[in-house]
Amino acid sequence: MSAEPARARVWVLGVDSGGSGLRVALGRQDADSGAPPVPAGTVTCPEPVRTGSAGIDAAHMAELLLPAVRTLLADAHGGQDGEEDDGHGGGARIAAACVGAAGMATLGDGLRAELPGILAAGCGVRRLALAADAVTAYAGALGERPGAVVAAGTGMIAMGTDLMTWRRADGWGHLLGDCGSGAWIGRAGLEAALRAHDGRSGGSPVLRAAAEEMFGAPLSGLPAQLYPRTDRPAVLASFAPRVARCAGQDPVAAQIIRAAAREIAASAVAVCPEGSGSDGDAGQGTPHADVRIAFTGGLFNLGEPLTGPLRAELAKRRPGVVVTEAAGSPLDGALLIAGRLAAGGLSLPRDPALLSVSET
Repeated sequence: MSAEPARARVWVLGVDSGGSGLRVALGRQDADSGAPPVPAGTVTCPEPVRTGSAGIDAAHMAELLLPAVRTLLADAHGGQDGEEDDGHGGGARIAAACVGAAGMATLGDGLRAELPGILAAGCGVRRLALAADAVTAYAGALGERPGAVVAAGTGMIAMGTDLMTWRRADGWGHLLGDCGSGAWIGRAGLEAALRAHDGRSGGSPVLRAAAEEMFGAPLSGLPAQLYPRTDRPAVLASFAPRVARCAGQDPVAAQIIRAAAREIAASAVAVCPEGSGSDGDAGQGTPHADVRIAFTGGLFNLGEPLTGPLRAELAKRRPGVVVTEAAGSPLDGALLIAGRLAAGGLSLPRDPALLSVSET
């Protein structure tokens, strides 16, 4: 009885680029298999990729990314650079890669124009997907099935798909949106603290005390601390855990958290595929039973004070829709998309701004 021939394996690359830096993962993919890639190593670059008037800086991303890729390949090869002796003629090239980046949808034109050539020359990338970070968050959370994913931390965005098109809600930044996000909760909590400081209605002495403990007393000095900062959203979001902790004893804090849950639920429902809710036609669009809603991002570390009201709000707005844990991170999602590209079977819909694919 003859042995089954071994499957050819290729390298794939996943990249997650955001405000906290660049994370890079290398994986092995069976070229003819639909199984997810097997991770081989990760590298974290704490320096964020620069964004200028021309958008995301492709040259700076390459400056950070290429050395990380070489390190991962060298480690995976046991310290040997060059061709890999795996018996299948595989070399040190990357068969497919996915770069998920914050701002890709609106600031990614230069990256889409320049990065494919840079990565083809620098590490042999044959297929490259350039995705919004919300898309890689979706892929990490739900894979390639229809549904909706809310990615929330300092900001908040919801993405949904029926595997034909993408739907987006919010993600407009702390001045125009990101409703229910960490920055949104923190700003509302600080407003309540300042109302108590002034003696106005709607104030919270509990939140005032928490704000004074965190930012110093008197709170009249808070604007001078906050307004000159270039990282204002992150500073606002840093107060969100205090608001959540106060929600069990303070009705104003509890009201803020419940309002955040309503905003997040509204965005999730807005991007759910058709046929997934009580007011949709179950006979059209995506079948009801196929739809999942998942949540990913640091905001959900607030725990039950937020997730309890959020689940209740979703049950009211979309009875029967399954709320599930995210299967993985945005970096896992980038690696998954790269693996599916290498295997020639990516099911997630392509979009010029949200998920574009180039082949060299």
